[in-house]
Amino acid sequence: MRAGARLSGRRPGAAAGPSRRGLLLGAGVLPMAALLAGCGFRLRGAAQFPFRSIAVTGVPGVAAELRRALRGQGDLKVLANTDPVTEAEAVCELSDEARTSAILSTNSTGQARDLSISLQISYRLRTKDGRELIPKTPLSLSRDISYNENTVLAKEAEQNFLYRDMMQDMAQQLVRRLAAAKPPAAS
Repeated sequence: MRAGARLSGRRPGAAAGPSRRGLLLGAGVLPMAALLAGCGFRLRGAAQFPFRSIAVTGVPGVAAELRRALRGQGDLKVLANTDPVTEAEAVCELSDEARTSAILSTNSTGQARDLSISLQISYRLRTKDGRELIPKTPLSLSRDISYNENTVLAKEAEQNFLYRDMMQDMAQQLVRRLAAAKPPAAS
């Protein structure tokens, strides 16, 4: 055998052309692409809101995350928390934040082994003149975490990270829910 004959990845004497694996891969990818295109699949773009400006009030952590998420949504003007609420077409009011934790399981000595932490808020969307677009609605997220008394500081940092992550997830869910709100009826 010549030196370097196996570098091409083909057997000696094999025909130079499309490989069977390449043909099978191509035969599988093209129908899948056609199916995805045919079913209406497309990447999510910027949300379309039934209002041009919004003020977010209430719970500081979630409100800041929601403002940040809304600023990345195209032409929507997001008022700063110091601006008067009356300048916005819509007002999202966040309230009733609650952080809870519950023991899911214990070890043989009765010490906590797994925890469930959760974050709950309520939100409401109204126009600046008080017409309700979305009534007061609760929103809740939870995460499970393993717990070890020997690493209390690390687990506390992990819990704080998970709460921040839940606030970001909650903000993204709120963006989608606000975009789905029905525009106010003309009066």
